[in-house]
Amino acid sequence: MNTIRILAVDDHPLLREGVAALIAGQSDMRLVAEVSSGVEAITQFRTVKPDITLLDIQMPGMSGIDALSAIRREFPHARVIILTTYGGDVLAQRALKAGAYAYVLKGSVRRELLDTIRAVHSGHRRIPPEVASALAAHLGDESLSEREVEVLALVAAGNSNREIGARLAVTEETIKAHMKRIAAKLGANDRTHAVTLALARGILPSPSDR
Repeated sequence: MNTIRILAVDDHPLLREGVAALIAGQSDMRLVAEVSSGVEAITQFRTVKPDITLLDIQMPGMSGIDALSAIRREFPHARVIILTTYGGDVLAQRALKAGAYAYVLKGSVRRELLDTIRAVHSGHRRIPPEVASALAAHLGDESLSEREVEVLALVAAGNSNREIGARLAVTEETIKAHMKRIAAKLGANDRTHAVTLALARGILPSPSDR
């Protein structure tokens, strides 16, 4: 049996330790390298050329999705499994579009990761039911523009419309108009609800993952 060679990429040491412990107990798998950033992931991939890469989506500096895109541009057949705390549709959609083979929620790592590694190594794709449901629920929804995401991020940081307008060099009325469109696109009742929905869907990063 060929051993599945694995590269683990996550900025949280405890998560990497947990993954390493899981893999260490498998006769058909070997952890060949582990790194803590997207930039290191690209460099290490070139060095070890793993069969499977486990990649965190939210990391300081280069994000997992940017690292995934870079790896796939250089190695089109790379098989990458995204590990994330997010069950939201927006980041999942970006990850899948960038070429991820599977999406594993960190809360399910112990239960699902090993089977997912074997499935992806065999050429299959895996998406958790809750992520698939989120993708289906928002299929066809109008996406927020870059400026709308920028405005919503400033709202999430506690800024008023006037403060956001001053920062972006536009009028307070312009920001109000942005917020009206944001609320309509997200189906939000107010600005707080809009931020909550954006966090849940992965439009905005969680404060703990920034």
